[in-house]
Amino acid sequence: MKKGSLHDECLYLELSHCSEDRIFPLHTSIVFFLMSYCDTTSMKVFLVPNKDAADCPLWQKRVPANIPVALLSEQELPPVVRICRLPAVVESDGNFCRAGLAVVLRHIIQRTYDIDSSRKDVLELLGFKKTCLKACAEVSQWTKLCEISIPLAVGNFIRKSIEHQGIPPEMLHLENKLGEPVHIHNDDKIRRQKLRQRTRNKNNNTKKASNGGAGCSDEVSDVTKDLNEEKKDSKNEEPTQEGSEGGAGCSAEGADVTKDLSEENKDTEGLSLELRTALSKLAVEQIPVVSSREQPSIRKVKTSDLPPLEHLFAEGLFFTLTDIVLFPCLHYFFVSLEDCQEHILQALPLLCRWYQRVQEVPGVKKAIVRCDIQLLNLPAPVPSSSVLFPSSVDNKDKKMETMDPYFRGGPRPTMTKLEENGISARFIPHPCCSSQDWSNLPVAVNPIEGMLSPERAVRKQQQLDNIISIVTKLAKPGDTIVDFCSGGGHLGIVLAHTLSSCQVILVENKEESLERAKDRCDSLGLQNVWFLQANLDYFTGSFEIGVALHACGVATDMVIDHCIMAQAAFVVCPCCYGFIQNTVKYTFPRSQRFKSVLSCKEHMVLCRFADQTAVQLPAERRLIGKNCMGLVDLDRALAAEDHGYTVYVTSMEPDSCSPKNNLIVGTREQLNASTSMHNVTKDNNQTANTT
Repeated sequence: MKKGSLHDECLYLELSHCSEDRIFPLHTSIVFFLMSYCDTTSMKVFLVPNKDAADCPLWQKRVPANIPVALLSEQELPPVVRICRLPAVVESDGNFCRAGLAVVLRHIIQRTYDIDSSRKDVLELLGFKKTCLKACAEVSQWTKLCEISIPLAVGNFIRKSIEHQGIPPEMLHLENKLGEPVHIHNDDKIRRQKLRQRTRNKNNNTKKASNGGAGCSDEVSDVTKDLNEEKKDSKNEEPTQEGSEGGAGCSAEGADVTKDLSEENKDTEGLSLELRTALSKLAVEQIPVVSSREQPSIRKVKTSDLPPLEHLFAEGLFFTLTDIVLFPCLHYFFVSLEDCQEHILQALPLLCRWYQRVQEVPGVKKAIVRCDIQLLNLPAPVPSSSVLFPSSVDNKDKKMETMDPYFRGGPRPTMTKLEENGISARFIPHPCCSSQDWSNLPVAVNPIEGMLSPERAVRKQQQLDNIISIVTKLAKPGDTIVDFCSGGGHLGIVLAHTLSSCQVILVENKEESLERAKDRCDSLGLQNVWFLQANLDYFTGSFEIGVALHACGVATDMVIDHCIMAQAAFVVCPCCYGFIQNTVKYTFPRSQRFKSVLSCKEHMVLCRFADQTAVQLPAERRLIGKNCMGLVDLDRALAAEDHGYTVYVTSMEPDSCSPKNNLIVGTREQLNASTSMHNVTKDNNQTANTT
């Protein structure tokens, strides 16, 4: 990030309505809660009310006092914000926008750290390898829960009559997640610390009782014998139990795992080893770790015999952005229970314990005060067997279907089954492939400027030539072209330079790639490019042509669906067929023609073998892989034709430019009837490529 952009960003939040204790939608309340946690005040914040909230004065009481906020109408929004869903952050130049809850929250955290590098406690919210909520909701269950499922479920629960509602399935799902075992990087070290703590205390107790306890090795043996029983009820342990058993050991010998906390965290000394370890990462002032070597008797204990870690926060041991998102949602859910509270809390004991535990986090305490949240003192309920949980048979069956093992015997039986039903892969010759004169283009347009090796840059040029030649035939002056999953902008930058009369929008979830693309465009002086860091679902603008080069897995299907909804043409090069899987939005096969012949499991056979096109493989296997690619993309093409498109599948030239060299091209205009995939499949027995 450029330092000059640290003080010139605007944050736009939606305002649908207000109540006495919260702002809706919940996404807006979540953003304010994180800003209060991070002490972020450098952004200009605007609330954008919809028609129902235009005359709502309560919002001024619900905005944290330390965050200046102004109202802004939808008509006054910058153009780049109008093409996406809120929340959104825009840089001062007005052409780089970050949209979507997870993307905006991650940016606020990173921005806070960029302004003040001492705020490592805030950076820790991004978790291990800084990936918390980074993946899109289609592939990450935590992003789906935080961005979509939980806020939507809580919002619906609040609006409806409580007396006629059961427990939202999303809450039960989250309750189950909190009961899962904790798996973190390097957890062996903390588990041995926990064993040493227990061993030390048991040894001390023995000495007190007999004036000379058994040796450490004997005590380790005694402790490890009881671990299996401890594992059975570890989920129901109170956080303070470990502190009472091992508080002395933690302060005496736990320097290799936990750190001395700042003044604001001194009241955590009586907490469990796990909770002290988690909170130590959130200390503003951190003391360097002093490592110590485990005793031989502790080192010799098998990993499988070590005590399990207590599941403290949403994703396991450490407090992360996920907890920040969930806390306001769960608070408002618990507030809304009213007279039904006791009955429902019995079914959610882990969520109740989590709610109480999160309040111990120092930054949360500050955010609670600034957001004027009136905490509930929930009891620690015991699960009741009389509480009826909603049936999850449908979800279980769906999961079992997607998790079925791949068909044994390879793709040949599946391809034979399709051929017997008149379906085979066929590729239309590339209609208009022509090469750019790369030597006469500005250097910044060349893919080698995108940090590629010379060999990869040449292959990338060939890939771009294939797509550009088609898009150039389709585009008209004034058209908007969207480069989905744009990465470093290799395709979008060439299109923006070549088609200067068109507006080009780069949509990419990875910040580093999009910023690299922006730097290249700035060096070229391109004025017809917008940059949107967002998951595909958050782009809502209208456009005439959608393109994507090597969109992985279901991202290809998401791009095609965006184009169909916008009634736009599309030129898409799929990739990573093996990542295709059933999701909330998509089930496979996509087309009615394929569904009438193949099951989902059989279709996944094609997806798996479609990835076997690498140049290192034998020619016969590559041919099978190419045919599987063709069949998967034929299914996609036929699905688009079901929506009134004319679609064809072709191969990029030369074939060596990429192992994933299919192009799916769809238009609303009626092309030559021979290019329609519907007509292609009529006579495929005579002309199809077979194995």
